[in-house]
Amino acid sequence: MSQCLNPNCQFLNPSTTKFCQRCGNKLLLADRYRAIKYLGEGGFGRTFEAVDEHRFDTRCVIKQFLPQLQGSAALQKATELFKQEGMRLRDLGKHPQIPDLLAFFEQDNRFYLVQEFIDGQDLLKELQQRGKFSEQAVRKFLTELLPVLEFIHNQNVIHRDIKPDNIIRSSHNSLVLIDFGVSKQLTATVLTKMGTITGTPGYAAPEQMHGHVSPASDLYSLAVTCIRLLTGCLLEEKNGVWNDKLFDPMQMEWIWRRQNVSVSHELAKILDKMLLFPVGERYQSAAEVLKALNSPPVSPPQPKIQVPVPKIAVPQPPQPQSQSQSFTEDLGNGVKLDMIYIPAGTFMMGSPTSEKESRDSERPQHRVTIKALLIGKYPVTQAQWKVVANLRKVNRDLHPDPSYFKGANRPVECVSWYDAVEFCDRLSRFTGKTYRLPSESEWEYACRAGTTTPFYFGETITPDLANYDGNYTYGSGAKGKYRQETTSVGSFPPNKFGLYDLHGNVWEWCADHWHSNYQGAPNDETIWLSSNINYERLLRGGSWDDLPDDCRSAFRNRYVAGLSNDSFGFRVVCAAAWTL
Repeated sequence: MSQCLNPNCQFLNPSTTKFCQRCGNKLLLADRYRAIKYLGEGGFGRTFEAVDEHRFDTRCVIKQFLPQLQGSAALQKATELFKQEGMRLRDLGKHPQIPDLLAFFEQDNRFYLVQEFIDGQDLLKELQQRGKFSEQAVRKFLTELLPVLEFIHNQNVIHRDIKPDNIIRSSHNSLVLIDFGVSKQLTATVLTKMGTITGTPGYAAPEQMHGHVSPASDLYSLAVTCIRLLTGCLLEEKNGVWNDKLFDPMQMEWIWRRQNVSVSHELAKILDKMLLFPVGERYQSAAEVLKALNSPPVSPPQPKIQVPVPKIAVPQPPQPQSQSQSFTEDLGNGVKLDMIYIPAGTFMMGSPTSEKESRDSERPQHRVTIKALLIGKYPVTQAQWKVVANLRKVNRDLHPDPSYFKGANRPVECVSWYDAVEFCDRLSRFTGKTYRLPSESEWEYACRAGTTTPFYFGETITPDLANYDGNYTYGSGAKGKYRQETTSVGSFPPNKFGLYDLHGNVWEWCADHWHSNYQGAPNDETIWLSSNINYERLLRGGSWDDLPDDCRSAFRNRYVAGLSNDSFGFRVVCAAAWTL
């Protein structure tokens, strides 16, 4: 059969006819291409499967330029974009995983683009028919597709619409990237896209939805595609979390865990970095992602380097059980909150450059003097959370049972920074004392308890000392159990102040805004706030799902204050007794 290309007709004619039997429209394009099947419609027009009668009826694809635009200016812009797509495909079609451009011409006052036909199935259909992809399959997918992206980016082209529908697994089992209809030439003048699309919501990077693209934008969409293949769902399909102005990669991690998908920490870290916002924190090229994907997960242990440590006068911490200022808050219903007295003192905050896996964000090291304080012996537990969440609201509602990993004596998680602050506000009103989140300097001082090593128990860490991803090592530490969930508070040895779970189990919210390093940081316990009200807040301590180096005393993490994750919890601080 022959498909009539007249938009007002589209009658199916016998394949032997040269003109449409309904409207008389000429059926052959350029006297050789015959449309046989309507495939779909996009921003610029319609797409048809066709045959080339000059090449023994070889199958091909016809794109008919038929924009739904009003006004000569809009039509002119759209026409220019369609021509640009033809020129891009002329150059990009040299790659074996991009359809070749066979022809570009005008007939009957309409433009047509003819491409190579790829016999196969797109990955969305494959996902729907065969189910979720394994991690091994996604790694293979990345290994095959990243070189294609590297090729097009080296041609100064951004695809801008990476998604499973636009990736075909051919009959030869190779992946082919299709549909460059919204791609953008980096070196060209940006055109006003009147009536055209800039990508697919849910896949497009936040900056792309506001008109700014770079190679990193395609990497973002590729990461979302990977997670769609792993989980079978898009983020926007879960509880309306999607926000085109701000996307939080850890929400993707949240989804795949709840979809019972096993993803290694290594791949999760790579995908998270591909999704970071702002753009500068992402991988900037496909080559960088490939390098990370092919890197060994664990570096060989490095020889220890002895570095002189400045002598700092730190008071000998008293045993908490004999310290009169420590106390237990009775929350009711048999639930208690143990608060441990921490004496005043001075310490070096941050890490030296000699500390293995240390970051620039942990420097410059600086001397900080901390006033005495009282801090929770453990992270806030689910039992404590439930009691306080049922108290009268101060500013916002609290879910009484938000945690993914259930257990009254496990730390509460899946709570945002704002939730933690509301907990403190309700607890303060209930007790008549002032409870709050610790400042970052208070947290590190309490964690170190007079030590200068990466962890409060020494130079290294093992899964017998803390709850983290035991598949990975730090320094001379051994591998061990990866529990893949939180553990009851107090399951591991305390520090010299008598505090538990400061390394691993759950990240702990701090009161401060995020700053990229310690330039200009306070030299006391002051909560360090940003003048531009940065939306990110500090997290400390690492979690059950993190690498051992993330659990170091000096390691700094950040997250959007209004979002949560099943590895985020907190502990509370109260001023020392004589200041109450």
